[in-house]
Amino acid sequence: MSDWDSTTVIGRRAHAGGSGPRANVARTQGQINAARREGNVLSVDKKYGTTNTRGDNEGQRLTMVDRETDIIKPKKLDATVGKTISKVRTEKKMSQKDLATKINEKPQIINEYESGKAIPNQQILGKIERALGVKLRGKNIGEPLFGKKK
Repeated sequence: MSDWDSTTVIGRRAHAGGSGPRANVARTQGQINAARREGNVLSVDKKYGTTNTRGDNEGQRLTMVDRETDIIKPKKLDATVGKTISKVRTEKKMSQKDLATKINEKPQIINEYESGKAIPNQQILGKIERALGVKLRGKNIGEPLFGKKK
């Protein structure tokens, strides 16, 4: 008994308890029905994202957005809001630092809002509105803020 006489085959599975020949993939409903009649189909799996369906074109839209060369800038604050903030702040004899301290923000943020460079944050705008007592959002920018206190 020598090992020189035996043959080792790499890459093939033994048929004892093995899966047998590789199953064909049925692509159409007719092929699936034919395989069912022959008793060959064990499971039918829906593979998502392999075809472009009419109802789901989100992937196509995102691809188009990715391919665009235009860089979409985020919304900036309107210039009238910044002017209103600086006007009311100076009327109340407050510095940017004073206003920032009052609303728990950095002075740089007040500077960005006044210069119109800030990306609008509704929470910060609400804080500034309450601190200055002036509307900064929606219509009637610059009018006194009517809160719960009358």
